[in-house]
Amino acid sequence: MHDDRSLVEARLKRVLDERIRPAVYPESVPLDVAVWNAPGEPVPVAEGLAGPVEPIAVGDRWGAPWSTCWFRVSGTVPAHWAGRTVEALLDLGFDENMPGFQCEGLVYRPDGTPVKGLNPRNQWVRVAAPAEGGEEVLLHVEAASNPVILDYHPFLPTRLGDKETAGDEPQYTLARMDLAVFDENVWNLVQDLEVLGELMAELPVEGARRWDILRAIGRALDAVDLQDVNATAEAARAELAGVLATPAEPSAHRISAVGHAHIDSAWLWPLRETVRKVARTTSNMTALLEDEPDFVFAMSQAQQFAWIKEHRPEVYDKVKKAVAEGRFVPSGGMWVESDTNMPGSEAMARQFVHGKRFFLDEFGIENDEAWLPDTFGFAAGLPQIIKAAGSKWLLTQKISWSQTNKFPHHTFRWEGIDGTRIFTHFPPVDTYNCSMKGSEIAHAADNFKDKGVARHSLAPTGWGDGGGGTTREMIAKAGRLRSLEGSATVAWEKPADFFAKAEAEYPDAPVWVGELYLELHRATLTSQAKTKQGNRRSEHLLREAELWAATAAVREDFAYPYEQLDRIWKTVLLHQFHDILPGSSIAWVHREAERTYAAVAGELNGIIDAAQRALAGNPSAGRELLFNSAPHTRDGVPAGAAATATPGERGRLTPREDGGFVLDNGLLRVEIDARGLVVSAYDLAAERESVAPGHAANLLQIHPDFPNMWDAWDVDAFYRNTVTDLTNLDELTPVEDTAAVGVRIVRSFGSSRVTQLLTLAPGAKRLDIDTEVDWHETEKFLKAAFPLDVHADRYASETQFGHFYRATHTNTSWEAAKFEACNHRFVHLEEPGWGVALVNDSTYGHDVTRTVRTSDAGTTTTVRVSLLRAPRFPDPETDQGVHRFRHALAPGATIGDAVREGFRINLPERRVTGGSEVAPLVTVDNPAVVVSAVKLAADASGDLVVRLYESTGGRARVRLGFGFEATGITVTDLLERTLDEATAPELTDAGAALTLRPFELVTLRLARR
Repeated sequence: MHDDRSLVEARLKRVLDERIRPAVYPESVPLDVAVWNAPGEPVPVAEGLAGPVEPIAVGDRWGAPWSTCWFRVSGTVPAHWAGRTVEALLDLGFDENMPGFQCEGLVYRPDGTPVKGLNPRNQWVRVAAPAEGGEEVLLHVEAASNPVILDYHPFLPTRLGDKETAGDEPQYTLARMDLAVFDENVWNLVQDLEVLGELMAELPVEGARRWDILRAIGRALDAVDLQDVNATAEAARAELAGVLATPAEPSAHRISAVGHAHIDSAWLWPLRETVRKVARTTSNMTALLEDEPDFVFAMSQAQQFAWIKEHRPEVYDKVKKAVAEGRFVPSGGMWVESDTNMPGSEAMARQFVHGKRFFLDEFGIENDEAWLPDTFGFAAGLPQIIKAAGSKWLLTQKISWSQTNKFPHHTFRWEGIDGTRIFTHFPPVDTYNCSMKGSEIAHAADNFKDKGVARHSLAPTGWGDGGGGTTREMIAKAGRLRSLEGSATVAWEKPADFFAKAEAEYPDAPVWVGELYLELHRATLTSQAKTKQGNRRSEHLLREAELWAATAAVREDFAYPYEQLDRIWKTVLLHQFHDILPGSSIAWVHREAERTYAAVAGELNGIIDAAQRALAGNPSAGRELLFNSAPHTRDGVPAGAAATATPGERGRLTPREDGGFVLDNGLLRVEIDARGLVVSAYDLAAERESVAPGHAANLLQIHPDFPNMWDAWDVDAFYRNTVTDLTNLDELTPVEDTAAVGVRIVRSFGSSRVTQLLTLAPGAKRLDIDTEVDWHETEKFLKAAFPLDVHADRYASETQFGHFYRATHTNTSWEAAKFEACNHRFVHLEEPGWGVALVNDSTYGHDVTRTVRTSDAGTTTTVRVSLLRAPRFPDPETDQGVHRFRHALAPGATIGDAVREGFRINLPERRVTGGSEVAPLVTVDNPAVVVSAVKLAADASGDLVVRLYESTGGRARVRLGFGFEATGITVTDLLERTLDEATAPELTDAGAALTLRPFELVTLRLARR
């Protein structure tokens, strides 16, 4: 037989596009349309429905950027449509290729009841089925004129990302406002042909199945009368029935489809718009659940449920009903789908605490899975946190975006820094926006890495990023793919049902140890420095507020601010969303975040001040007390206590012979040359130099930074090819005060200026570096380099509840790909017996490289901290303005010293005048054990909750002492629920003893009288 495949395939495409799809709506009549342009921000529904409207016609422009227009559409169903299905087609000017990224609408009835959302792939509203004829139709559409930020030519700078700069030019043209007859038979023919045509294209040419489908499609097209598609659609479907009824092979890959609408809590739209996106999407999904008995929809992010509960209670009522029926599934158990690299230990724990509590309180549901499809890599400390929250599974697909190395598994066990293993799945469909295309289904089956030992995978199905969710077309396709020869099978399932099956069939899944590093989006560790600083400072202020409020509550009957702290935690957790904290959102988002963090700081400082004053007592006593919020003794004051500080003796500052200055405090001698660079940092006790010979530390370096794509997200390896050392000096002056000795350094470069203060504090073996940058560069990357005389093939970066080692070399492509990585408060390098730590108060990105010197064959290991970038998309003014950073170089530091100095730099001194010293509520006798939280139990019982962990990577025996009368002790999960009673340590008058494995996290609950 002659090969006529191309002829039939081309015929299918044209007939579908030009004849069959248009016949889905064979008759239509226009609706009358009027509009009210709401001033300012979105208004309540009642106000929108009552707004004064004026006529508008199809073809007219509407919608200034970020504005809201309320359309009123009205009409009458023609009498001769009686008995037929009638829908309203409401096209606001959609581009079908941009679901979630442009204008959207929510349809209401006149009484304010939400009907469904409108988006580019979901423009219909059911009016009558069947119609009686003569019905009056009146609908209202709350239309959001969200501008297109990520256009067909992506990553072009735009001012549309902030309402303050976006202008008022109308963005959209009203395209269609009609009543139409919906021919379900023709619509089903479209689904039949699409499923078979897409499957056919994925099958081998030499296989009989492809030809069976081809011939059936040819017969079906022959059966279609192109002049009367509606009358012949049934006959055409009959020609396809046989090939659609042929079941899948028993060995076929099995896909669990989960209805999904990944909604970024902020990204190319502000937070307030996400509230409406969630309402639109959930309105659609609850309606679909009523129509489709097999469909299951999952939505993560407790914050998004909380938004609709607060702002759209009528929508939330439908969601709660569907949840109770078991088909609308709250998934993930986190407050938001957060970044996991940068959130600190407690913040990462609280993502699960607040997320899981919300789902338990609202729905009585406990999640076993963490659901993070789009997060930009996963920190090595996360498995322990997931387990400590009472969960056991993880889903993501983002690692499939890695540029260099293809991850070897789709289903595996992920082992974290403490040895905890979490059963993990990467959907091989490689998208969280699956639309049930044949190419997607085939890719999932072909791509699955675990063939032969497993056959289940998951496909999150529905339009996401900006929302929209699953469509009726996707559900129809999934139904046809339930069991179809040549295809993987598809069944709607809850995430928990999928994971249970997948784990049961693959009990010996392979293990991946350490972080899940995304070989992409590395610059998210640096972009939008003020957002990152706001997060870091909020985390530590929350630590202080809980500690001192709990101490004051126990000691002074202080009113513990339960509700206030709960609200603030949720605000901080929201801003850890994976497009806010990483700095990849529009200008509006980061402008609002800066204001929010300032408000958070104001509230938390108020709590801290009130609690400390209650503890300090009468200020007229005139005694200055140092309140030590750190988990280690500071200037003679124990952790969690307040007392008079005993600082060491101030150091000396002397001129250097060749220019510059020498700082010496008896522990560390630092030489700063005439260029203002650190050429020596000498550990006097160890008689060891830390700066590599012939090099200078605290060297600011600037690179051009224009990645190939994803400007705010990416830094490409070629940025290193060009570097400028910033050595020009405007000013170098000595600084001496009662607390420290140091030098002030001022440099100008480009359009920017940097001022640094380098100081040696009394009794401290560290060089403090305070940096202020007035930054006005574009597409540049600023780093600070510290070349160290340390021979190390690996280094430690702090992560949640411990640290993680990365290679300093590039032996493999996996190591070479980690050319920009994340740390929390410190990085640490060491040779046996001696090390160096570099600590920070608010930066995350860094790189580490090593070279061998020709002069002495020694190894120079260079740590460079990333300070600022200046991408122009999506925020063209990223990082412009004044920034302040604090770093410290600690020669001779052990890993324990790195932990201590990291806490110290992030918890500045607080001094209060009073008359009463404050003893700590909790003490530990092993410095390797860090108390990460002291708080009152969330249930307001008055119990004290203490969280601690082993911080050095070794086993630790520790005795806890309690500065109050404890009447009981239990070990709990993160949600403060008692675990096995047998695990509780014995409580004695002396406290309680524990033995911790490396990096083990423990939460204790203490009852008190």
